[in-house]
Amino acid sequence: MKKLLTLYLVWFKMGLFTFGGGYAMLPIIQREVVEKYHWATEDEIIDYYAIGQCTPGVIAVNSSTFVGYKIAGIPGGIAATLGVITPSLVIISLIAAFLTGFQDYPLVQRALSGIRISVCILMASSLWQLGKKSIGDLFGAVLCTLAFLLSYFTSVSTVLLVVLAGVCGVVKGGIRRG
Repeated sequence: MKKLLTLYLVWFKMGLFTFGGGYAMLPIIQREVVEKYHWATEDEIIDYYAIGQCTPGVIAVNSSTFVGYKIAGIPGGIAATLGVITPSLVIISLIAAFLTGFQDYPLVQRALSGIRISVCILMASSLWQLGKKSIGDLFGAVLCTLAFLLSYFTSVSTVLLVVLAGVCGVVKGGIRRG
């Protein structure tokens, strides 16, 4: 029971203090899940993020579910998932209940403008960390560059790019083994 409570509280804290979603959470997940509690390795976190990109739902929720499940099975997955979503549910419910026209307040607009800048920095930091761990070789660099160029300069579906990148990885692995 203590393990479930710890999972809930750690993910609750991450959900409460992280703005900007899954990518912005990566540095906090790294610190809490990998470094502090040793619930997963960096490679596992990158895998959870990759799987989270390919499955329905929010990356932060998917990642919390994967980590929680790894640590304590289905109850752990539920505890971690509830922990990460509870702050958002409470905050959004309070905003919806008490503040009509919330986004129209100049103070709120200025605060959100500043938060967006910090989220961009957190996302760039996360991308740098993911890139260092994930790209690894010339094949990864070429695949990453090609996927970026196709997603940025064409209307190719990002879902298709993720699937094609996965197929390329499988083919590369098959060639390497064969």
